[in-house]
Amino acid sequence: MLIPEKAIKDAVYQLFDTVDVLSVQGYDEERRVIYWNLGSELLYGYTEKEALGKKLEDIIFPEHMRKFVVSAHKDWLERGIKIPAAEITLCNKSGDDVSVFSSHVLFTNEYNKHEMYCIDINLAEVRQAQAQAKFKENMLEAVFEATPDRFFLIEEDGTIIDYHAGDNKDLYATPKEFIGKTIKDLFPDKVARKFKVYNTKAMSHGGGASFEYELTMPNGVSYFEARLSHLKAFKQVVIIVRDITEQHKAAEKIRQHAYFDSLTLLPNRFLSLDRLTQMIEEAKRNREKVALLFLDLDDFKKVNDSLGHEVGDKLLIEASNRLTLALRKADTVGRLGGDEFIVLLRALANDRDAIEIAEHLLKIFREPFQIDGKELILTLSIGIVTYPENGNSTSDLLRNADAAMYQSKLLGRNTYSFFTKKMNDIMLRRFEIEGQMSHALENNEFEVYYQPKIDVKNGRVVGAEALLRWRNPTLGNVTPDEFIPIAEHTGLIVPIGKYVVEQALKFLNEWRNVHQRNYTMAVNLSPRQFRDKELISFIKKSLSEEGIKPDSLEFEITEGILMIGNSYIDDALDEINKLGVKLSMDDFGTGYSSLSYLRQYSFDILKIDRSFINGITLKKEDFDLVKATIAMAHSLDLLVVAEGVETHEQLKLLGELGCDLIQGYYFSRPLPAKEMINFQFATNG
Repeated sequence: MLIPEKAIKDAVYQLFDTVDVLSVQGYDEERRVIYWNLGSELLYGYTEKEALGKKLEDIIFPEHMRKFVVSAHKDWLERGIKIPAAEITLCNKSGDDVSVFSSHVLFTNEYNKHEMYCIDINLAEVRQAQAQAKFKENMLEAVFEATPDRFFLIEEDGTIIDYHAGDNKDLYATPKEFIGKTIKDLFPDKVARKFKVYNTKAMSHGGGASFEYELTMPNGVSYFEARLSHLKAFKQVVIIVRDITEQHKAAEKIRQHAYFDSLTLLPNRFLSLDRLTQMIEEAKRNREKVALLFLDLDDFKKVNDSLGHEVGDKLLIEASNRLTLALRKADTVGRLGGDEFIVLLRALANDRDAIEIAEHLLKIFREPFQIDGKELILTLSIGIVTYPENGNSTSDLLRNADAAMYQSKLLGRNTYSFFTKKMNDIMLRRFEIEGQMSHALENNEFEVYYQPKIDVKNGRVVGAEALLRWRNPTLGNVTPDEFIPIAEHTGLIVPIGKYVVEQALKFLNEWRNVHQRNYTMAVNLSPRQFRDKELISFIKKSLSEEGIKPDSLEFEITEGILMIGNSYIDDALDEINKLGVKLSMDDFGTGYSSLSYLRQYSFDILKIDRSFINGITLKKEDFDLVKATIAMAHSLDLLVVAEGVETHEQLKLLGELGCDLIQGYYFSRPLPAKEMINFQFATNG
């Protein structure tokens, strides 16, 4: 079928108007602009209105090329010498260089006048397309081969009358197979129906339509975008098809990262909470009971720190697999982050259903994990909430489940707890403390108190332990048992710990000057502080600024720090020892491996826990244990401190057992700095 010349021209113009990656300009015999597409506006900066009627050499050619352009155009018109396609540097409206690959086509229009069309490709963005494209003399061929898209021209009934592809590789069918066939003849039913629907839409609404579809190709499934433009005057439709497989794969990866945990492949926090929201809405409509289980792996951090993150990651993957296999298909298991998981249980008959699932999860986690030839036991702490009893929103249920899980930790782990109002009050208090603590340092709410250490033999004060106190305008007095674990968890313990060291050394300097005695100062170090890379340099600087010798400072650490077993802790303890700062093992007797740690690390002092001191006058077992501990410590050349001394009887017994130093309420509670100085004066005056 012969298509009218004007129809072809209109079709070409419509095609160019949809392809903004190409600059296409049309010029008459006087080189005046007669066509200027959107791609030209974007490339050269002139709007269509600004460009129409202007001469070619006056708008986009540098001055030194204009004479050549006029001559070349004249030679083509009068002598038939074509302007060859070439890489050239033109200029935009602002005078900036624009490097393009320019191809030219000369036509004779319906008025027997010549029209020249230039097709320019911005080499800055499409060098790869330029390398693949081979421009033909015909303007349409130049366009088709310069783009990766497939172009179809079809009748309104779907019959394909023309087809072009810039790249003939990986085609669903050859060009010969396309021509004369209908979309329905060539494509699968599902794809053909889509084409029909959007073809009808493009024709009925006028203008264009677009949609995406997929095809099974020889090399696998590929994804395409089809854009349809209706040529109403000629009852034809131009279809531009682009392969978007790479974009689709990239979008899938983005979706995977956005909604799924990259390590375990479980729904991540965002998707888990979204599903919880949907589950609540369904439960409202159906008047059903649903449950949320908040899971935390017990002692995972110790495993991760001692065996390395690679083993920790493998453990998390195995844990997620166990959870997934243990649940119903209708339920959801997701990873909230770290070693925290969430389980969403739908359509429960009663609380017993949630309990049975929780007990089953606890049971399967008691089976050892086999990781890299190691047998590891990792239990669960589970918090359970139900809707609607324990909350009506996602945030309420999650917060309450976290509180219930925290209760399971307090109960000794490896168990489950249902949410109660008391737990909620505990969590609210915890959140209040955390919120107020963030500004406590800058608001000067902290104060360091000092509890004296007494030489058992002569009753003299020889030093003190620095103990932090916090009074908040909103919360009042907050006990260390409450705020220290939270400070440790949030990381605020690092700046707070530095504050304690600075204040303690400053006081020690003043205290010594007042009494002219070589007192010592003990300061507690928490596990989180050992992660601070500036810890050792900070200690050196603080000692230097106050002129305190290292052996007058004593750091008390608990066995829990040593049980972490990480190299950075060993390195820090070694550096502290090299400085000459003394090390004291605090709370001795409450752990499991204290004796081995005394051999492994360079301790100077051993501090017997108050729970044993309290019982030495009441229980023979405690008396014998304290007696043996003092003898053992002395055999290792360690100084022994007994804390929590509250009665004269305890003091007398400790003296008989050879204990070196004592501290406790029998002598004094912890005192603020001023009272501590006065106490010392009164005692030694």
